[in-house]
Amino acid sequence: MTLYWVVLLLAITTSIGGQVLLKSGAGEQNFMSQLFAWHTIIGLVLYGGAAMFYIVALRRIPMSVALPFTAISYVAAAFLGNAIFGETISLAHMGAIALICSGVLLLAFTA
Repeated sequence: MTLYWVVLLLAITTSIGGQVLLKSGAGEQNFMSQLFAWHTIIGLVLYGGAAMFYIVALRRIPMSVALPFTAISYVAAAFLGNAIFGETISLAHMGAIALICSGVLLLAFTA
């Protein structure tokens, strides 16, 4: 069972990498440039890889646990957006992040 949790964490990590690359590709001048930018292409490949890892994780982890667990990516996205792209994290963001973390921890300890 532990292997499947590692695979789920790989799915989450790979998805986060894809999100960062898709955001960095969003700086292109128009949609077609953005679509064919190397950031976007690699980001989409990472998303595909994340889906493959997620499918494997679902073999042993119930979807009712695995899918909410992927909310970790929302927390990481907020902090990476701040660190890499200079996006602000407001008090409302921090409250939402705290709620997400509470939910993930509750699932982790009861799964």
